[in-house]
Amino acid sequence: MDAAELVERIWARDATLWTGSDENRWLGWLDEPERMRERLPALLGFAEEARTAFDATVLLGMGGSSLAPEVLRRSTGAEEFHVLDTTHPAAIRRLAESLDPESTLFVVASKSGTTLETRCHLDFFWGLSGGRADSFVAVTDPGSELESLAEERGFRAVFHGEPTIGGRYSALSAFGVVPAALMGADAEALIDGAASMAERCRSPESPGVDLGLRLGAGWREGRDKVVFANPYGFGLWLEQLLAESTGKEGKGLVPAPGNDPEGPDRQAADVNLDDNLGAEFYRWEIAVAAAGAILGIDPFDQPNVQEAKDRTQEVLSGHGQGSDPGTGPEGTARGVEAVEDLLADAAPPEYVAIQAFIDPAREAELAPLVERARATGCVVTVGLGPRYLHSTGQLHKGGPPTGCFVQVVDDPGDELPIPGREFGFRRLIDAQALGDLESLRERGRPIVRLRLEDL
Repeated sequence: MDAAELVERIWARDATLWTGSDENRWLGWLDEPERMRERLPALLGFAEEARTAFDATVLLGMGGSSLAPEVLRRSTGAEEFHVLDTTHPAAIRRLAESLDPESTLFVVASKSGTTLETRCHLDFFWGLSGGRADSFVAVTDPGSELESLAEERGFRAVFHGEPTIGGRYSALSAFGVVPAALMGADAEALIDGAASMAERCRSPESPGVDLGLRLGAGWREGRDKVVFANPYGFGLWLEQLLAESTGKEGKGLVPAPGNDPEGPDRQAADVNLDDNLGAEFYRWEIAVAAAGAILGIDPFDQPNVQEAKDRTQEVLSGHGQGSDPGTGPEGTARGVEAVEDLLADAAPPEYVAIQAFIDPAREAELAPLVERARATGCVVTVGLGPRYLHSTGQLHKGGPPTGCFVQVVDDPGDELPIPGREFGFRRLIDAQALGDLESLRERGRPIVRLRLEDL
């Protein structure tokens, strides 16, 4: 296909461009900048009122509900805006201790309204605040369980997402724009930039389709690792868009931020934030949709994401294998040896994925392991759990079987209870690590585990 045909069929909502299933139902993001432009005055008015009433804002969300806001937070330097997308008890306890619940606004963001991590965050901070309903805002799709709960409890506001947009394509919807307004980012410029890029992407010279064609051509040539720069953490958002959209049916583009672009299995891709962050969000959304057509997959579903969630529930209910990350053959001493054995056999075009269920504040301690993995000559990716389960987890299970996985856990400290739940955050993050370990093993993926303290 040439660029003109791709452009025409994308904008015609032609599902046969991909697999001919229901892709045409998930293209609401194409027109979202114009819809959000109409909603901006109300959103900006609410945000101005909220910034006057509260000293800090905490976004509770995962995946598509948190990654674009995190990029926006970093790009604006909004120190009083916090994004919580971990279940590590040390990180949650640290954030809670830094806040004054009476002057903090909590934004609960979940398209489905049932995201386990987000609902646990809500339960915890609802208890911490003493059930101050006026301190809570929901961003969710119409008719969700979260919307019903927010109305029942009398939340300060409920903002609806667009139901025809999947989570990873929601950066320019209410899931990105409401947080942008609350943190004081220039939401109007964000949407104007996206709308301008959307107009450019309607032409045969579409910047997004051009990028997508290059991504697809590289994949056809065996260069399935996409290397790009990571300004403001943009790679966190882009990892999900690439991995969850293309990583299925044994195919996929492996996002590799910060890696060396030289290598027969790699291709370099540009990230340009000089003009406008909204424009770059939109350009990459078009690009990945176009690349999905070349790969011959549905870029809007995520058929393997549920696997790790199911395993997590099994562990939480007592039916999974073990509960202590230090037990079993991947325990303390054996873990170090197993990692060496795994990396000794790793070579391109394989990639090494480090999956760290650790306190995010300790991420720098992974550096020795990252350097050891890079010595194999393989692309090396690093994901924090459970964040990556909502991002690259789809690629790990449904994408090309070329991943070598190292799961790293730390001592999460004392249990942090979750009001109304039979488990706390320590038990939850432990179950999520074990659940993903079991899911990858079941698929025959090579995976070993060790403690951070043993690196």
